[in-house]
Amino acid sequence: MSRAKLAAAAVFAFAALGGGLALWRAKAPAPTAAIHGRGTGPIIYYRDPDGPFYSAEPKKNASGKDYVAVRASEDVSFEDKPPEVAQPQTSGRRIRYYRNPMGLPDVSPVPKKDAMGMDYLPVYEDEAQDASTLTISPGKLQKTGVRSEPIGLRILAAPIRAAGRVDFDPRRTSVVALRFEGFIESVEKVAEGDYVRKGQPLMRVYGPDLSSAAAEYVAVLNAHAASRVEGARRRLVNLGLDDATIIAIAKSRRVPRVIDWPAPQEGHVIERTALSGMRAAPGETLFRIVDHSVVWILADIPERDVEAAAPGQTAMIRARAYPDHPFKGRVALIYPHLNMETRTARVRIELPNPEGRLLGDMFADVEIETGGREKVLAAPESAVIDAGKRQVVILDKGDGRFEPREVKLGRRGEGYAEITSGLSEGDKVVTSANFLIDAESNLKAALQALDQGAPK
Repeated sequence: MSRAKLAAAAVFAFAALGGGLALWRAKAPAPTAAIHGRGTGPIIYYRDPDGPFYSAEPKKNASGKDYVAVRASEDVSFEDKPPEVAQPQTSGRRIRYYRNPMGLPDVSPVPKKDAMGMDYLPVYEDEAQDASTLTISPGKLQKTGVRSEPIGLRILAAPIRAAGRVDFDPRRTSVVALRFEGFIESVEKVAEGDYVRKGQPLMRVYGPDLSSAAAEYVAVLNAHAASRVEGARRRLVNLGLDDATIIAIAKSRRVPRVIDWPAPQEGHVIERTALSGMRAAPGETLFRIVDHSVVWILADIPERDVEAAAPGQTAMIRARAYPDHPFKGRVALIYPHLNMETRTARVRIELPNPEGRLLGDMFADVEIETGGREKVLAAPESAVIDAGKRQVVILDKGDGRFEPREVKLGRRGEGYAEITSGLSEGDKVVTSANFLIDAESNLKAALQALDQGAPK
């Protein structure tokens, strides 16, 4: 075969081989990354597969596993993705300089990348001029879940909640005692817990001094000594004899050997020490009677709530024994001293107890209504960033522009806080993702503080 024929055959074979390779490449499967949906673009950093740790270079974790490469398309951050290819400026906005995408104090007059391959972010002249306003793109707002709502006037109800207990009103408590030395001849069928009515006999009493005073009163009446009647009667009154018994003696003109001693008021007998045949010394407690128609609730409120509490406020009482039956009362008194150990103030609430369902020393949950009836400017508590000495909200100015605004707070209640200064009715405040915007604003302020050294 001649050399010309050999050369032609070689060219044909090479062309056929090239065509076959092209056909094989066309029919070959896509790369593994494309099949499995792996990221594309350059590797920007490496992450620990077992924890939230990152590295700029390949390395192994404590378990010996290799760090996983994260490519440019897989990175998720608060910032919008800068384009991989620089685009010419067509918006008319002039770029002043470029800043580090990770927030480091590093700026550049020309586009560049950081150590992990991330593009520096442009800072425009109009952004640098307004130090108080932060502009965020719509895509970033949707990605971070920013929510805003206008503030308005509302009635804030901030009830004070505390634990209390049921106590008796001492003004409705009576003690039965003799003012002379006497003897109890018999006691009526009255025991602790029994209910007695006013004037009901409790016991029969004999006393030498009482009999002597009664005899003198009868003698004066029989002698028709009008000038001495009042003095003799006063002596019986001073010994504790009731009007009904004195009138009965005056009508009968006889000195009784024993006196029926009546109950001074109606109520329950909570203490009885009187026994038939016993000697009773002057002042010794024989019966204690309590009227339960009105009871006290003594509640201990925190020191910070003392200013909000005031006499006359309505209080709802829920006894532990009757959780589904609330009782309504009113604050009668705020005691003028604090408990040094618990730093609480005692509040007295008076409420009627006609059915006697509230028993002494019962525990109860107290809720005092302290909210005023006037409307105040209020914002959701989720919108307030409380830094201790200062409180800040993020003001939504529209079109993706936000401004941190320092405010003064008043009362709180039902998830809202009163705004005493800093905002006006109708202003929109950020209620969700406001911490991210605040962090971005602080970062912008820090970068603008370095603006003196930025390239011109």
